[in-house]
Amino acid sequence: MVTEYHGPGNLSKAIKRLPVKFIGGRLCLDFVNTVGGRDHAGAVIRDKIATYEDLLAWTVLAGSVDRRRAGVLARLAAREAREAANVLARAIQLREALYRIFKCAIEGWRPRAADADVLRDELSIARAHQRLSAHGGRFLWTFPERLTALDSILWPVPLSAAELFTSGELSRLGQCGGDECGWLFLDTSRNHRRQWCDMQDCGNRAKVKTFRQKQRRA
Repeated sequence: MVTEYHGPGNLSKAIKRLPVKFIGGRLCLDFVNTVGGRDHAGAVIRDKIATYEDLLAWTVLAGSVDRRRAGVLARLAAREAREAANVLARAIQLREALYRIFKCAIEGWRPRAADADVLRDELSIARAHQRLSAHGGRFLWTFPERLTALDSILWPVPLSAAELFTSGELSRLGQCGGDECGWLFLDTSRNHRRQWCDMQDCGNRAKVKTFRQKQRRA
C-alpha cells in the first residue's frame, strides 16, 4: 500500500502538530516512544508515525536531521511515494522490534531471533553508509553531508540502539508503569527508582488514582 503524501509544504505543519515528547534519554528509546501508549500486551495505542511526513518531522524534532535536509527529503518523497511508504514500513518494523528487544532486556528474557534480525539488517545498512573522518584531532564515524536516500533518516536509530546495548547502561533501562503508557527510558535518577515517563503526566495520574481509591475505601 502506498502512503498518501501531501508534499514538502506540509513539513513545517507536521513538525508543529506532531505530539511527541523526548524522555527516553537515548534516540532509539525516544523512537520506540513514538506511540500514544501500549496496552499490557505491548500493542500500540495511537500511533504517532502514520506517514513518511510524520517520520521526517520526528527526526527534525529529535535533532537527527536538520530542516534543510528534511526539506530535500520531503520533496524527494513527494516524487517517490512508493519508496517513502517502504521506508515508513521499515521504520515501524524496526520500532516494534526494538520495543520487544528492550522489553526482553528489562524482563530478562531472550529476544526473538526475528527481532534481532530486523535490528541487524538495519544496522548493517546504516554502517555501510558511514564514513571515517577527522574532526578536531580525532576520528569520527559520520554520514556524507549530502544524503538523498529516503531511508537515511532511519540510520541513526539502529546505531543508537547498538551503542546502548554495548554501553553498560542497559541495566538502567526502565518502562513507565502508567496505564496504557509503556514508554521506555534510561533511569538516571540517583536511587534508580524512577517509575514514570514523566511525573507531570503518568506520575500525577497515578497519584490521583491512588488518592481516589483511598477515598472509596474510606
